[in-house]
Formats: sequence, C-alpha cells, structure tokens
Amino acid sequence: MSKKKIHIFDTTLRDGEQVPGCKLNHDQKLKVAQQLEQLGVDVLEAGFPVSSPGDFQAVDMISRNIKSPVICGLSRAIEKDIKVAAESLVHAVRPRIHTGIGTSHEHIYYKLKTTPEKIIERAVSAVKYAKSFVEDVEFYAEDAGRTDNEYLAKVIQAVVRAGATVLNIPDTTGYCMPNEYGEKIAFLRDNVIGIDKCTISTHCHNDLGLATANSIAGIENGATQIECTINGLGERAGNAALEEVVMVIKQRYEQQFKIDINTRLLNPISRLVSDSMCMIVQANKAIVGENAFAHSSGIHQDGVIKHRENYEIMNPIDVGVDKSKIVLTARSGRAALAYRCKEVGVDLAKDELDILYPAFIKLADQKKEVITEDLVPLIESSIGSRAISF
Repeated sequence: MSKKKIHIFDTTLRDGEQVPGCKLNHDQKLKVAQQLEQLGVDVLEAGFPVSSPGDFQAVDMISRNIKSPVICGLSRAIEKDIKVAAESLVHAVRPRIHTGIGTSHEHIYYKLKTTPEKIIERAVSAVKYAKSFVEDVEFYAEDAGRTDNEYLAKVIQAVVRAGATVLNIPDTTGYCMPNEYGEKIAFLRDNVIGIDKCTISTHCHNDLGLATANSIAGIENGATQIECTINGLGERAGNAALEEVVMVIKQRYEQQFKIDINTRLLNPISRLVSDSMCMIVQANKAIVGENAFAHSSGIHQDGVIKHRENYEIMNPIDVGVDKSKIVLTARSGRAALAYRCKEVGVDLAKDELDILYPAFIKLADQKKEVITEDLVPLIESSIGSRAISF
C-alpha cells in the first residue's frame, strides 16, 4: 500500500507572529522563512498582507526569495483583502490565496451579524474572486470546530463548486475533542461532492491542549494537510506544534503517511524562532524542550545508560539534539555518577564509587543540579587527585 502524502503548512510567520511581543522585522522574517524552506515545509503562510504595509512588504519579500514551498497570503472574504493578497504574491513561484469567513452560530450571529445564507454567498464570492488572480485558493471556515456539521458541509460544498482547491477546517477555539474533530473531517469527506479532488486541511488551536491530537485525528479521517507553527506559537494557547505533529507521524504512522520534513533541523529552527520572537520554549516541551531528552531519576538514568530505548522513543539525533543528557541531582544513582565521571576522564573503580557517592549525595542535596565543574573538586576531595580531561 502506498503511503499518503501529508502536506505541512507552516503559519509561524502569520498565526505565530500574532502572539503579543513576537513581531519580527523583515530580516528576521526572511531568515525564518529560509530555515522553513530548508526544513522542507510544503506551504509557508507568509502573512496577512492587508493588515499593514509592513506585512505586505514581508509577504512580497518572501515571495521573491523563497522558491520551494507554496507561498500563501491570508485574507478575509473581502475583495480589498483578496486583491492586496494577490498583489503581494505576484513574484511567488507557487502563490496561494487563503480566504474565508466564520461559519459557527457564534460567528454568524454575534461577530458578523448576518445569516447562514449570506455566509455562503460571501464565501462563494470570495473564492471566485481569489480564483481570478491565482489557481490555488484555500478556503477557511473559521470556527468550524463549533459549526454544525450539516451546515458546514453546505458551505464547503458551495466553495468546492466555486473552485476552492484547499479546504481548511479550523478548530479556531480549540473546542473539539479528537473524536469530534475526526468525525467532522470524515463527515465532510463523505458528504461533499468533489471533495476528493481537494486538499482537506487541519488548523487546530491548543486551548484545551489538544491541538496535536486533533490534527492527527484529522489526517486519520482524510485530511492531507496540517497547519501548524514552530514551538506551537499562535493566538492564545497557540497552534498545533509543527515538531509534534511531524514526529507523531514519523514515530507512529510511518507505514501510513509520508512527510518531506528534515527532522534534524527541528531543534535548530526551534531555537531560531525562540530567539527571534523572544518566546522561551518551556523546558518540558515535547521534542524541542531542554528536558525532552534529559534524565535525572536514578532508575531512568540507569535504564538509559544500559539501553537508550528503555526510556526514549526517539533518537535525539533525529530531531537535531546531539545526545541524551544525564543530569546529576539528588535523585541520581551510582550509575549516573559513574557515567558522568567517565565523561570527564575518570573511570571509577567500584570501591572509589562507593566512597564518592555519599559525598556526591551530600552536595546534590545542597544544589538543584551538580554540574561538570562540580565534579572535579568533588572527586579530588573524596578520592584524591586523578587525571581529568574535559
């Protein structure tokens, strides 16, 4: 059975940049875009061109310089938005206009103050107008996660007939449970005529911590594009994290799906985005957090030293980390202490380790972490001077 290609749509420079304090200058944007191109993303959403002259210029700059991925510009279902997006994408090798409108009860009646019928009219008009500029038009049904499935299918059917090539089904508020989101994608797949000729896309937010799970539920049920950001940046609690969805597919769905991401660049680009946007990555963040491959419990350390796969389901090298990290704390055992001493050039005999270990524990109780520089005086004071090499 041939593997189904899953397209990775990165929106770090659009949805990710909407995080307060994460605004990038043009040089920073281009540098991130270049790294995303090297990473192998299929689609790069470069910005929301009508939102400001700076955003327009950034999308234009990226269109001129980034050639491999599809370059996408966001718009509302408003002619001016769409026209400005088209102008910003003139130099893109493969341009895409991403337009759409809210479809949930809340958005129709309280945000847009209109009717379900008018929403469909505006959606169709937007897609048709965007098609007059580019062939590749993505339609987003904002707040699809809270939209009634039968009405959502009517909207999607209408935009398919109008010429949409990609259908974005956003869980804009992070409301859905994975089974609900998967069932929504499956309902559209089974009830919209011609949807098989389009790409179904997920765009999941993380308000309940389910963005990655919902994205995976989407592809399990027929979606072939995942919209995501580096480090999970995005509005409120953020978006599905690119590094997470990519590694879930790599680790658990390798026989079913294929992606074209160079995973060894995941940690470097995570650091670049974190530094550029001044957004610290939490230490326990999956895949790219500082502690993602760090071990401090003695039981875990002993298991990892004996056989890495005892406690690691991924090889750190595969995501751009040099190696696993054995962190010395008061919870560490003799195996970890001996391992770290060997790293600094001291191969301890059993009797030496027995002498050193109580002194180590005493020091570890006083500090959060015993670092390499602590080991040298600890060894010398406990078992005498030894040849030590860093």
